[in-house]
Amino acid sequence: MASDQEREKVMDDQRARALVGRERRRIEAALAELAGEEEADDASHFDQTGESAEAGAEIQHELVDQAVAATLQSELAAVVRAEARLAQGTFGMSVESGERIPDDRLEAEPLAERTVEEQSRFERSQQ
Repeated sequence: MASDQEREKVMDDQRARALVGRERRRIEAALAELAGEEEADDASHFDQTGESAEAGAEIQHELVDQAVAATLQSELAAVVRAEARLAQGTFGMSVESGERIPDDRLEAEPLAERTVEEQSRFERSQQ
């Protein structure tokens, strides 16, 4: 059983930086891949002549890509906020209550800004 002192200990700074850095690399790689796909799509679009029989599918693909890009940009903003909390020494603490976010949650979701309970309430309030 963990002592009160162990429970209060916030995640090791080096581990936190590694987790947030991994998220940044994952997101930036996905954005770069998405940008590469867009460039390839643009190039192939110029090669086509006349109407495309798959115009609807192309539009749907573009809309999905735009939604994915928006999600990735939102995640990248969360990385920037996490990096700021690291710099301020508040990483691992809820932005809402100041309570400690459990290490298990941070391992699974390094960009977590709230405890699980607070996040659930936050998401319900956004609906």
